[in-house]
Amino acid sequence: MIEKDFNMININGKDYVARGTNVVVKNGKVIVGGETIEEGLKGDVRIEWVGDLANLNCRSCKIEGDVKGDVDATTISCGNVGGDVDGTTIKCGNVDGDVDGTTVNCGNVKGDVDAMTVKRK
Repeated sequence: MIEKDFNMININGKDYVARGTNVVVKNGKVIVGGETIEEGLKGDVRIEWVGDLANLNCRSCKIEGDVKGDVDATTISCGNVGGDVDGTTIKCGNVDGDVDGTTVNCGNVKGDVDAMTVKRK
């Protein structure tokens, strides 16, 4: 059984138990809650997350679910976002904060939208 403060993360088919809900994928590393979980990764990194995700920072991400906080990535596909979204190509559900991107396809946005192309779901 996993303690309440821990979440399950699967990185390229390998399961880990992680403390924290902030995920960063950068320079071949996966960092959760400030702790490096995996490193030396090359190419596409597939991550499956079980639990609430607070914030995500990566180059390209597809999330099957919601993000409770902010998302910062070049290419983003996700459900609803509880904070801000910053990227180039953004496809998401409703956003509680601001959206800043080049091409944006999303639901309702409570904050501001700064984009060259906007399409509403």
